[in-house]
Amino acid sequence: MLQERLTVQDNMVVTLAYTLRLKDGRVVESSEESEPITFIQGAGEILPALEEALYGMAVGEEKEVWLAPEDAYGPRRADAYQVVPRSEFPEDFPLAPGVGLYVYTETGEAFPAYIAEVGPDTVTLDFNHPLAGEELHFTVKILALRPATPEELEHGHPHEG
Repeated sequence: MLQERLTVQDNMVVTLAYTLRLKDGRVVESSEESEPITFIQGAGEILPALEEALYGMAVGEEKEVWLAPEDAYGPRRADAYQVVPRSEFPEDFPLAPGVGLYVYTETGEAFPAYIAEVGPDTVTLDFNHPLAGEELHFTVKILALRPATPEELEHGHPHEG
């Protein structure tokens, strides 16, 4: 009796090699630079449109996946900018466009932001995701597949080892 070939489906632990490029070909991130990612398919750990594109793939299969901004991190939003007084920052803080920081609410919730512009008296913060408004091009390869354990499903992420 032939063993059924495993394919990507919900509740499978997927190990994925990937390269993420922008429309102009610039590499943003690659598992060659870091490590492959491992996640539970259907648990919402990766972009939903990328997850959707992986269904049915088997170990060793490769695919090119293009995501429009609305399927990735959304369009850049004009209302995601906030101007704050320069005096809100410590004197030794590196105020320069592109510098990332976290802004904390009164309840302690943290929001990532980037400095968009530095003026004489104000700093403009950008709360858009750095890849908002970008078309993303993923090159993916399935490296490993296995069913998730009940404990992994309960926790919503794979356990190493």
